[in-house]
Amino acid sequence: MAQPVITYLCLGGNLGDRLAALTAALRLLDTHDGLRMVACSSIYETEPWAVADQPNFLNLVAGCETTLSPVELLALCKEVESQIGRIESYRWGPRRIDVDILLYGDQVVSVADPDLQIPHVRMHQRAFALVPLAEIAANVAVPPQGTPVHQLLAAVDGTEGVIWWAGAPTL
Repeated sequence: MAQPVITYLCLGGNLGDRLAALTAALRLLDTHDGLRMVACSSIYETEPWAVADQPNFLNLVAGCETTLSPVELLALCKEVESQIGRIESYRWGPRRIDVDILLYGDQVVSVADPDLQIPHVRMHQRAFALVPLAEIAANVAVPPQGTPVHQLLAAVDGTEGVIWWAGAPTL
């Protein structure tokens, strides 16, 4: 059996019952044999990123222990999105749920699939990911430079648009 790796997943959505979608996605992730939730941030309401003309998002970050490979983890994230009812639309558009891999241990993963770039290629630009990540993993080093999450958060614009909404959801 593979050694467990700590991974951080960013979940968000801005269509329908946002809290129900986040909670359902967390439950589906946590019940998978290859993944165990070990931490969950508070929920934050965030302004849309890149495409402003859409409803605000609810976002959170979950810290998980996994024995899945990065490719298997991406497949699980996509499956959870599908089960919650995500319908693909335009890039950065509204969605019921989105599950992104932010970090996978200290690994850098770059494959032909543009959906599998770890660390997440725009994580350092996204306050909506860094604020909840810093809540549960402020000192985690982000490869390849090893910059701690709290330093990335201090350098990002847009933190004023990330508003605490509720404590971590209970599963």
